[in-house]
Amino acid sequence: MISSVQNVSNLSMTRALGAVDTENSASSSAATMQGAAGAANGMSFASVMGNMASDAVSSLKGAESMSFAGIKGTATTREVVDSMLQAEQTLQTAIAIRDKVVSAFLEVTKMQM
Repeated sequence: MISSVQNVSNLSMTRALGAVDTENSASSSAATMQGAAGAANGMSFASVMGNMASDAVSSLKGAESMSFAGIKGTATTREVVDSMLQAEQTLQTAIAIRDKVVSAFLEVTKMQM
């Protein structure tokens, strides 16, 4: 189900940035710090976005596998709920970033040359 979303990470030109911490509820601040560290290391915007997309896909796949483990009875309800909430937060973050990128693109296209 989530496998079709995996091609989003192929949009980046390079993938050299380390993983973004999405385990806690402060994942947006961790992503900001990681982005600042990437800017200090000379990472490109495409590599940062590509890495964030691949991390989002892995988070969604983890939640999907945890839900299957919950159905089989090998995972507790708490683990399933935690992974689903983390996946929901990751998806909301990805949607917010997409909306910001689209609005920035629309603003650039409205500029006069």
